[in-house]
Amino acid sequence: MSKSNLIQALNESEPRFTKMAKDIWEHPEVGYTESYASSLQAGLLEQEGFRITTGVGEIPTAFVAEYGQGSPVIGILGEFDALPGLSQTVSPDQTPIVPGGPGHGCGHNLLGTAGVEAVTALKQLIHEGTLPGTVRYYGCPAEELLSGKTFMARDGVFDDLDCVLTWHPGSSNMAANYSMQALTGVEFFFSGRTAHAGAAPHLGRSALDAVELMNVGANYLREHVPDGSRIHYQITNGGQAPNIVPDAASVYYFLRGKDRAAVDHLLERLIKIAQGAALMTETSVRSDIKAGCYDTLPNATLNDLMHAQTEIAETIRFTPEEEAFAEQLLKSVHPDVLAANAEAALLSEQSILPTEFINNKHVFGMTMGGSSDVGDVSWITPMGQIMTTCAPLGVQVHTWQATAAFGSSIGMKGMHYAAKLMALSAYDLLLNTNGVIEQAKAEFKERANGVSFRAGIPAEVKPPVPAHIKMTVPAG
Repeated sequence: MSKSNLIQALNESEPRFTKMAKDIWEHPEVGYTESYASSLQAGLLEQEGFRITTGVGEIPTAFVAEYGQGSPVIGILGEFDALPGLSQTVSPDQTPIVPGGPGHGCGHNLLGTAGVEAVTALKQLIHEGTLPGTVRYYGCPAEELLSGKTFMARDGVFDDLDCVLTWHPGSSNMAANYSMQALTGVEFFFSGRTAHAGAAPHLGRSALDAVELMNVGANYLREHVPDGSRIHYQITNGGQAPNIVPDAASVYYFLRGKDRAAVDHLLERLIKIAQGAALMTETSVRSDIKAGCYDTLPNATLNDLMHAQTEIAETIRFTPEEEAFAEQLLKSVHPDVLAANAEAALLSEQSILPTEFINNKHVFGMTMGGSSDVGDVSWITPMGQIMTTCAPLGVQVHTWQATAAFGSSIGMKGMHYAAKLMALSAYDLLLNTNGVIEQAKAEFKERANGVSFRAGIPAEVKPPVPAHIKMTVPAG
């Protein structure tokens, strides 16, 4: 079966996977609770003959689906968690399905489904003997909490991969040649002594005072950190009532930096600030690491390979109705946000629904402001990553407008395009066309520069899975 046959098979399967993506979009679940989406995907792959391993990394909703035997072993990453508070209909007006409910404002209903779509098509070629080796789909939970893949990586499930491919829904078609920041998520818990805030405040030792002093210290720290570092926080417990001196208070920090070493150093300094706040208030403090992901290590060999598939895969075509919906959706986006995207649109000479694929090598290695636990995988094995147009240019992820786009036919078209590019790239990797695996590994070794992956979450930290969460894979 040639690549043209592979594309034909993917085209014929589109309705099946549009249904899956829409189904997950209609049943949004936040990180570590994705029983519905995980079971749906694992069940389909089991019916297709994949070997399923569940409970990976001690997470009920994490699984690996594998087909084939021997080398090479090529992985495709998938995600399926939603974001809190972003429930939204497919509408250009803000109309939540469930007020305050979760929604797929980062498009993970598309992200994981495209991976399932790709490996299902590849499985048929392996079954027929056209392709050698092994293909794996990784069902990865809790990317929005920046830790799902870290627990999986700590479990060693990526260690024997030759290469891995992934993608992310976006507002343009491009190779992800940039790096994302390393991150540590850490929560500080202060303990003090309660008292009546009006009658006997002198007898109390306020844990909330400690939190606030810590935050002041962290804000002064901002002046003395490397450029590009980020410190942001949320008070997770501020006490029970204003007339009670709180004996317990907590604050949750995200620390970002250019690499794992930079973030580890930032954490050391923040811990000292917490200890100082405890000393000033005569309270005590402890901390829990909640997330610890790496920066992303891009691989030009694999990104170029994925870009090369655009010469074979038919590009996305949007209908006048989809363009009209995109225009209506953009009317709800703040002008400042649109202005920030205007320069990019001008440079690429694209419309609000870009169709051209850009291999933007000028940004290779540049560090962007966000973080993702895909960074962990990229430090274990060579990783190729792309983005495709699933929303209008100007719509930002983590917004209700993104939820609307990712549930629409615009999002579905971008998803199918990504599935094709990943499947076609995996085809070349399984055949090791022109020694591409060796090239990708050589580049990986050079860029890693002697740094080996070590999980950013301590060994004793367990995934924060709610006790009621289970995953049941339907019988094949």
